[in-house]
Amino acid sequence: MPAEDSALKRLVEYRGFKAVFGKAETAKEVVHGIDFYIQEHETFALVGESGSGKTVSAQALMRLLSEDRISYPAGTILFEGRDVLAMNERELRTLRGRDLGMIFQEPMTSLNPLHSIEKQLGESLALHQGLSRNRIRSVVLDWLKRVGIRDAEKRLAAYPHELSGGERQRVMIALALLNKPKLLIADEPTTALDVTVQDHILTLIRDLQQELGMAVLFITHDLGVVRRMAGRVAVMQDGRIIETGTVKEIFTNPKEAYTKALIGSDTGEESPVPDGNAPVVAAVQGLKVHFPIKKGFFRRITGHIKAVDGVDFTLRRGQTLGIVGESGSGKTTLGKALLALEKAAGNITIGDQNIQGMKDGALRPLRRKMQIIFQDPYGSLSPRMTVENIVGEGLLIHGIGTKRDRRERVLACLKEVGMDNKDFLSRYPNEFSGGQRQRICIARSLVLEPMILVLDEPTSSLDRTIQFQVISLLKELQERRGLSYIFISHDLRLVRSLCHEILIMKNGKVVEAGPAGEIMKHPKEPYTQELLRTAFAEQRAGNCNGPRIIAD
Repeated sequence: MPAEDSALKRLVEYRGFKAVFGKAETAKEVVHGIDFYIQEHETFALVGESGSGKTVSAQALMRLLSEDRISYPAGTILFEGRDVLAMNERELRTLRGRDLGMIFQEPMTSLNPLHSIEKQLGESLALHQGLSRNRIRSVVLDWLKRVGIRDAEKRLAAYPHELSGGERQRVMIALALLNKPKLLIADEPTTALDVTVQDHILTLIRDLQQELGMAVLFITHDLGVVRRMAGRVAVMQDGRIIETGTVKEIFTNPKEAYTKALIGSDTGEESPVPDGNAPVVAAVQGLKVHFPIKKGFFRRITGHIKAVDGVDFTLRRGQTLGIVGESGSGKTTLGKALLALEKAAGNITIGDQNIQGMKDGALRPLRRKMQIIFQDPYGSLSPRMTVENIVGEGLLIHGIGTKRDRRERVLACLKEVGMDNKDFLSRYPNEFSGGQRQRICIARSLVLEPMILVLDEPTSSLDRTIQFQVISLLKELQERRGLSYIFISHDLRLVRSLCHEILIMKNGKVVEAGPAGEIMKHPKEPYTQELLRTAFAEQRAGNCNGPRIIAD
């Protein structure tokens, strides 16, 4: 551990902290006696894969988890010298929200869908500061402006579902900082956000940290964020802290094999070169998807949202087309239109067949050739179906093979995606890790032997090392089977590694298109240049210069 800055005191200190899930015979120790500290004003990062104990350790500082399910049999967590684990409920209520603020990973599930933004932020001010209604409105409005909410006065009465992902995260930041806490806990606050929105959120957190003079505990699996934000970092694996040091020490001279694997989990620097002579498997010309805007009692159409507005592209056998852009740019709608899941105008040719206007009966045989893998593997797998039924469902629907044949094909596909265990067939999705669930989704698509796979943010919810494994698997499958991918993503590092060609989209239109390597090195359009600058800023900046301390 690096030498402590003698000018700053330790705000938080974990000493031999242990956490146990469950009771009696089902109890399982998930955090095994960890030690670390956070100084005043500094940014400290806690990194590791899902299940390593990061979030459990951080939430224990606020005692957020139900203690019917979890216990803390050993160790202490000190906040300004007081043991949080020994506090009563009244003391904890004072601590939460006032001295400690927390930004959660998914704001949509953290904000109350039945309450307006003003009411949710106002409750915290009333509880901790006892402000009058008029004063509460003034403070809430001020904070919405400070975190960059446009038209803040109009947003006071808005509900969470009426805001974009970036706006919801900004509201969460305002909620966490309203009472000017001494420590902000940021739990994966940018994982699901587009690269430019992520940049704005991280900049906002750093600016507010400087303004308020607070410390930040950053929980993340994105090492680019660690480089940019943190001064010191602790690496967790299987409930233990295996390495601690300054960002510079950890990134330039990691000691543990696991830390080296985390830092080395890069998907590659060079983009694959497209082959212009490969057969065309899909061609799109003048594709448009416009959603009507209906107003009034009679729901008359008053205009249209042009989600996709005149897009052309060609997809070749064995190659990957990346579709890149911010939320609302039309990426996912374009992917759905290609699969005839959205009504569209224009021409869509799959193989040698134009599928526009086809009836469902004529389209069904073609659907075997076009499959989709979604962003959230847990949400796209039925919790009531076994792996055998999930992977084999498409075979059953299309009437392919006998029951024995279907089982053999399911086993073969699971083996191909690295899940070669017959015991998996009878298990359910909740019994697998995030990476394993995504492999099940890939097997479900492969079992029908498709030509085209649409990959809609397939790795955004996965840890960096698991992302690397899934991308490596997709590359192997593409080479082995000659698959063609439509890869929809906001992670330009993954796009650079996997894609032969790229479409850059904004407001439903293509602003730039061409070979991935060429666009990555020599972007022509200002919008593309800004996306690339934001995505790779931390790599070029090399922000690994020791502890980052924000002074008052």
